[in-house]
Amino acid sequence: MKPAVLKISLVLLFFCMLLRPETVFLGARSGLLLWFETVLPTLLPFILISNLLIHTNAFSYLTRLFGPVIRQLFGTSEEGSFAVLTGFLCGYPMGAKTTADLIRSGHITQAEGTYLLSFCNNTSIGFIMNYIFFNILQRKDLVIPGLFILLVSPVLTSIFFRMFYYHKYHLRNFQSPKSQARAPRSCSIKFDLLDTCIMDSFETITNIGGYIILFSILLALLQESSILPPCVKLFLPALEMTNGILLLTKMFPSSEFLFPAVCALTSFGGICAAAQTNCMIRGSGLRIVPYLIEKLITALVTSLLCLLYLHHIL
Repeated sequence: MKPAVLKISLVLLFFCMLLRPETVFLGARSGLLLWFETVLPTLLPFILISNLLIHTNAFSYLTRLFGPVIRQLFGTSEEGSFAVLTGFLCGYPMGAKTTADLIRSGHITQAEGTYLLSFCNNTSIGFIMNYIFFNILQRKDLVIPGLFILLVSPVLTSIFFRMFYYHKYHLRNFQSPKSQARAPRSCSIKFDLLDTCIMDSFETITNIGGYIILFSILLALLQESSILPPCVKLFLPALEMTNGILLLTKMFPSSEFLFPAVCALTSFGGICAAAQTNCMIRGSGLRIVPYLIEKLITALVTSLLCLLYLHHIL
């Protein structure tokens, strides 16, 4: 975006916020409650323990246990398998943060980090089951197929992305920079290291909260806008995933398009999750534009699998 366009957009947003204080309040409260009640208690413990595992090299015990299977399935290095674990189990943006942390600490190469980011930054299993299918859609019959599709989609796209990055970097496999001569691993935890990890964790979770509140306000303002044409409003759910799923249920109530649309948005993560990801990978050499393209491809695969499932059962 050009600087002039960005500045004008910010000025317009400022006046919109002044003219719609109640909408801003409701949007900010919605984002704050989402962050405080759901994201903070869910993500903060995993961010903290992930920081400690990487800084002490204790994550090597996990990679030795699960690494062989993950390496065979995804073609990662042993250290890179830790990013796959956190990315599939802990939710946005833990996969991106773990990948970036492993690059910065020298455990994996930037080439492998680029590949990992293409498929291992996903929605957590708990969020998919509890929020989407139990709470919002209230369809227990879709829990198993929905969870399977959302998990298998990045697995399928990883095959294509792996071949692409192997060719791009002229590699036969991803190898850890420490795989040739491993340094002795120290798993001791000192209080200064603990303090550093705690502060880093709170900085990370605060950044995530800021993005959630900002995008919740933006979504609330755009929903009430009478200027935007209906075709543009169709894309509003893509701004923020949690509120966007609620918006999709209003757009497609009891429709066969609701299930594919919700799963596609969940697979993509929304622009807010992409902004959080961009914050997590800063300084690691990873780029956000390829990540966005790869997430859109995964979302397309997800929607196609959902349509195939619905076509099969109808």
